[in-house]
Amino acid sequence: MSAVAVAPRLHGLRRRRVTVLLALLGCVAVAVVLSITIGSKSVPLADAWHALTAPTGTENDLVIRSLRLPRTALGVLAGIALGVAGALMQGHTRNPLADPGLLGVTQGAAFAMVASIILLGASSLLAYIWYGLAGALVASVAVFALGMVGGRGGPTPVTLALAGTAVSALLYALTSTIVLLDEQAMDVFRFWQAGSIASRGGDVVWQVLPFVLAGLVLALVNAPGLNALSLGEDVARGLGQNIPRTRTIGVAAVTLLSGAAVAACGSLAFVGLIVPHLARPLSGTDHRWLLPYSGLIGAGLLLIADVVGRVVAPPGELEVGVVLALLGAPFFVALVRRRKPVRL
Repeated sequence: MSAVAVAPRLHGLRRRRVTVLLALLGCVAVAVVLSITIGSKSVPLADAWHALTAPTGTENDLVIRSLRLPRTALGVLAGIALGVAGALMQGHTRNPLADPGLLGVTQGAAFAMVASIILLGASSLLAYIWYGLAGALVASVAVFALGMVGGRGGPTPVTLALAGTAVSALLYALTSTIVLLDEQAMDVFRFWQAGSIASRGGDVVWQVLPFVLAGLVLALVNAPGLNALSLGEDVARGLGQNIPRTRTIGVAAVTLLSGAAVAACGSLAFVGLIVPHLARPLSGTDHRWLLPYSGLIGAGLLLIADVVGRVVAPPGELEVGVVLALLGAPFFVALVRRRKPVRL
């Protein structure tokens, strides 16, 4: 096929992808509006807009600015982070059932938080977040280092998966031992394990924002190399790709993104697993588009799940992690039972 004939097709494909991207941005905007206005106390859209632009100290202003806005902002950040991390993890491991927790991020954060209570007397939410983030980073580095043992040219998808499973199992056992010995650690772990974006102030958003932004930059840098790796390592080498460097950048991006989200919000299961499968039919296999699609779908999914959790059990609410588990478990079963596995 001639270059003259190919050019219009490429232009049409690019235009379709941009249109889908704009549509996803619109869906996230709708989810943000729902998250700000719907809850145990519903706020009319006009009042919500007034609270954001010209607050006068009314009850609705306090609800929107002190509770709903930080909660929504954290939901957007965590959804983007987990969605992109999931797409990266599935791409690097070539495993359609992989999620960011495969690197030991979740259990690393959990262990660090409960250990900080016993050893350092930590008691504030921000302290838990910082210790949790440090634990996630250390666990990921340990998994990456173990994945390189005995290998040539860096870790492989198989060694990463095996190392992640081993480290996660060890950390889970240690965490369980600690929470059985300390009541405060058990309370914190139980709330964290459920996964929530409620009761987080704006300071939490600002604490995790730099890590999410850094992770997104690394993810975008990693996208072309991940496209080459999807063709096979031999082909990627022939195209001039430095495979160890590509994998290192990918693992660093997953660690920053999922570590920040997990430390701030707890264990939000299934987001990193589900979202790439929802994004891939829209974007194709090109990670330069798959990653932003996954981020936007992750943000929308997390916000909608949070809104559902607010309205299904009035006057209380279900934590968003519980709602995501209820949505994700059937999806996971359907994915496993597919006759033809997804090819990555």
